[in-house]
Amino acid sequence: MKTTTLLAPMAIAAALSTTLVGCASAPPVRYYSLSTALPAKAVASTNTLLVELPPLALPERLVRPQMVVRTASGQLEILDQHRWSAPFNTELRDALAAGITQPLGAIDVSNGGRLAGQPVYRIAVQLRQWEAVENSRIEASFSWTIRRSDDARNLACQWSQSEPVGLGTQALAEGAQRLTARAAQSMAAALAALDADAGARCPA
Repeated sequence: MKTTTLLAPMAIAAALSTTLVGCASAPPVRYYSLSTALPAKAVASTNTLLVELPPLALPERLVRPQMVVRTASGQLEILDQHRWSAPFNTELRDALAAGITQPLGAIDVSNGGRLAGQPVYRIAVQLRQWEAVENSRIEASFSWTIRRSDDARNLACQWSQSEPVGLGTQALAEGAQRLTARAAQSMAAALAALDADAGARCPA
């Protein structure tokens, strides 16, 4: 003979109330982007530059959509409720590509779309350091090589800077945008210099 246990209405109501409170208390996930509004083409050129920017090389701990920050005590934290709009490596690559090509009027052909025989500048970027210290600063160190596909023209550069930030995660995201934009500007300047002069050096 089976025995059926019926929950009292008050017990059911209490269980539902506990479940609803737990759901309501979960903080929302916030999304951020490294891309910023970019100026119109600023460099005049008689030819359109074609640029290929392959996936970046960067520390494995950053290959995730969540923000990774360092606390004042030096500990690393992964912020599940604060995320980039794509995995950080993809977000950074797209922001750099836009920051390099748009001011120069160049075209990103990383995913195809060029005719055979057209010279392409391949920019291989390595993010050597990225430290986001909450309520303090962001430090970044990049290195990159630029090679032209149809001749021996090439250039290797390094770049390191720090950006102060205010309080909160929003300020951290905005600081990351500014630092990324400056890195892209330096890469664009190196590309323009190499295109104009095969013996060019990295911008100071």
